[in-house]
Parts: sequence; C-alpha cells; structure tokens
Amino acid sequence: HLVRKVEQSIDFEFIYDLVKDKYCLDNGRPSVDPVVLIKMVFIQYLFGIRSMRQTIKEIETNVAYRWFIGYGFTEKIPHFSTFGKNYARRFHDTDLFEQIFYRILKEAMTKGLVDPSVAFIDSTHVKANANKKKFEKKIARVETRSYQNQLDEEINIDREKHGKKPFPPQNKEESKEIKVSTTDPESGYYVKDEREKLFAYSFHTASDSRGFILGSLVTGGNVHDSRMLDKLVTQVTDKVGKPHSIAVDAGYKTPHIAKFLMDQDIRPVMPYTRPRTKDGYLRK
Repeated sequence: HLVRKVEQSIDFEFIYDLVKDKYCLDNGRPSVDPVVLIKMVFIQYLFGIRSMRQTIKEIETNVAYRWFIGYGFTEKIPHFSTFGKNYARRFHDTDLFEQIFYRILKEAMTKGLVDPSVAFIDSTHVKANANKKKFEKKIARVETRSYQNQLDEEINIDREKHGKKPFPPQNKEESKEIKVSTTDPESGYYVKDEREKLFAYSFHTASDSRGFILGSLVTGGNVHDSRMLDKLVTQVTDKVGKPHSIAVDAGYKTPHIAKFLMDQDIRPVMPYTRPRTKDGYLRK
C-alpha cells in the first residue's frame, strides 16, 4: 500500500521541532498530535480526496489510513473541524507546510533522486469553488512591472549619451476595473475564450526532468504566467540551488525574462515563435 511506502521512506519526527513553539507543554487541554494532522493532509492529497471532511470519513472506515496515522480500530478519529481550527489558530500565516515540503525534497536530493540542474516552469489554472455570477466590480491599481524602473534608467542613460535630456520620472498610477468574487475574493477572474470565463487560481510550478517539484507559487487566475517567473526562480535558487537552464513555453518568452535569466548565468530555453510583424519592422 502507498501509505506503507510513505511511512517507510519518511521519518515524520522532525515535524515536532517545527511546531514546538505553537504548543504549550503545561497548559490547556491535550491536543491532537501535530504529526497526525499533517499525515491527514498527506492522505487527502495522495489519494485525491476533495475535502478534509471527506478525508475524515475515509479514515474512519479505511484500515490502511488508520494504521498510517497510528489510530486503532476503536479509537475515535479527530473531528474534521479540529484540523480547520488548528490550521486557523496555529499554522495559518506560517511557512510550516513549505518547510515540510523542502525537508522531504532535501531527503530525496540526498538519495540522488532529484536532478535540479534543469528546471521546467509552467502554470496551470484550477477552478475556484466560487459562482462566476456572484462578484463585485472594483477599481484596482495596475501593478507596475518589476523591470519598469530599470528600463527607464537605461533609456535615460542612452539619451544622455546622445546629448538628449533624460525623461522625468513617471509617477502616474494606472487603474482598471476588475471583477472580485464575493464567495472567494482571493481567486481571480480568468478569461481564456468566450466559453471559458470563471474564477480560478494559478499554480506556478517548477519541476526537474524526473517530475519532482522544486518550487510552487499560487496566485489568482488573473495573474499572467510571465509575472511570476522571477519570484519562482528566486525561490528555487534559494531553497534547492541554481539551475543552469530553465525551459519554458511561449507564454514566458519576453525580453525581460530572457535578460533576468541571463543576468543570473541561467540559460533560457524557449520555443521559436515566428515574427508576427511586417517585413522590416523590429522583431521580437
């Protein structure tokens, strides 16, 4: 059974050190073992169970799941709200799950299973559990592109070399109207075509050639792929190590991304795209 392989491969004792500042040894009621709570999350994701409520129901009747979390036949499984309350009161706004993720990934790297020399980056949209007809229209400030200041600076240096006056700094703020879900405000309104319009999340992920995830970021579905690459590459470099090449699809093929990677001595691997401009015009 898969849970036997997980139990054999991973020693979960390290979790106690990560959460010791979240618990009190001599005050309050006895708590549910934090390792049990984390193992429940493993069961939910490993076996594709939709919710923690359903996960608890599955654990109650599945012998393998009970064995994995260390509960006997007659022991009462914690209520599904126990995990929710622990998450909200203890683990929310912490990087606990990220620490656990990278600790396990580090073990896989030590065993020589992971090859982080080449990273493959892409994103996928996941539908939010939100009615696309229930939203509010709000005016939001357009976020300045991360490279705008650098670009303005380089333009002014070039103008001064040619005896021209530098452009004054542009501080004007742009705004646009966006749709914000009243059910799930953290999701973003995603439009792919006329038929596909919904509230969704974007999972931006980097993996190695063997399928191991090296880093992941989650944003609203209305955030373009190319805007998250620099943050994702920085995460992978800090946590795993700097890859010598990064492969991406055409959605990431921008001059800024190519420059960002080359400035860090990382080789950008991008698909060829035919020029979409008239003959003689500046090509992409």
